Amino acid sequence: MARKISKRDFLRYSILGLGATAVSSGTARTLAKGMINSESEAAAGPVADLGKYTHESPYYIQTARGVKCQICPNNCVLKEGQETLCRTHVVKDGKLYSIAYGNPCSVHVDPIEKKPLFHYLPSSHSFSIATAGCTFACLNCQNWEISQESPRKTANIDLMPSKVMEEAVQNGCRSVAYTYAEPIAFYEYMYDSARFVRARGLKNILVSNGFINEKPLRDLCKYLDASSINLKGFNEEIYEKLNGGSLQPVLNSLKILKEEGVWLEIINLVVPGWTDKPDMITEMCDWLAKSGFQDTPLSFSRFFPLYKLKDLPYTPIDILEKAREIALKAGIKFVYIGNVPGSSAENTYCPNCKKVVIERKGFTILNNYIKDSACKYCGTKIPGVWN
Repeated sequence: MARKISKRDFLRYSILGLGATAVSSGTARTLAKGMINSESEAAAGPVADLGKYTHESPYYIQTARGVKCQICPNNCVLKEGQETLCRTHVVKDGKLYSIAYGNPCSVHVDPIEKKPLFHYLPSSHSFSIATAGCTFACLNCQNWEISQESPRKTANIDLMPSKVMEEAVQNGCRSVAYTYAEPIAFYEYMYDSARFVRARGLKNILVSNGFINEKPLRDLCKYLDASSINLKGFNEEIYEKLNGGSLQPVLNSLKILKEEGVWLEIINLVVPGWTDKPDMITEMCDWLAKSGFQDTPLSFSRFFPLYKLKDLPYTPIDILEKAREIALKAGIKFVYIGNVPGSSAENTYCPNCKKVVIERKGFTILNNYIKDSACKYCGTKIPGVWN
């Protein structure tokens, strides 16, 4: 789980080699060099009293009621000095500024399987960053310490977009993942970082709730290679009560990502009493299959009692197994169970001969029997990006 880290602790991890909980020690050392050297790349036109880490957003309009943010479907309308619901944008002098630009509070080097992405560059590492803030307010959030905070209140690291790319290269990563909290909340920082990353030949990964308006998503897709979207249920009322959002914009995002050729994987967290109803899971899987997502990997993830839902039990494993059965019956070919160490449903199976083509244990690949993007045994193509 991502957590806040002070600059003092960040440097201490580097010196003592204790970076496993926040960043690798090598990452800490290289990042430490950049903490005081990014002034030359300060966000264009920062507003002095908002601080260094500001950047005017390209997605807003002025209305009779105030400045309207157009990044996500929250469509916040703000008066002078007010912040968006995600806590990362503020109105100053009639303009909308991001205050989450170049100041991540969480930086890790992760196995790509942690995103989770099971069909994309297996066994590679991804340079992963997040700022504070989120477009949702999920009662079950695992990263609430940063997602439900403002960038003004977290201990942050100076890491401008070009430095993100440099650190990814120096740490041997094949991709950069925008993750942990909600990347849509730090859209401008993600977008500019993605441009540097793409120019260097690395890949960009969006790990998101998918709650974004069409234009900024399509603009981002020009630099996006893969995405892991958390489809948090299949009921509008539950989306509003559990997550503080709505379902339809997320479904729209899934379709757009597919249209734009971004490799997509979907996660569904099964929350007891909320999103564990077989009828809801059946409706979701039927919609995915009918909408052309039969080859899109789908992971049912086990809920752990956290944040405002600590009184709930862990998701029973038999419920997760039932959900997987429902998805396979609906025609979805690659269905996984997450957060259950040792489950055989972590493995990838050939949809034709049913043999294991990728054997996993947690985030580790034990065996890979995919050759030239196909099952080694029967030659059936396995959708994904394998090389």
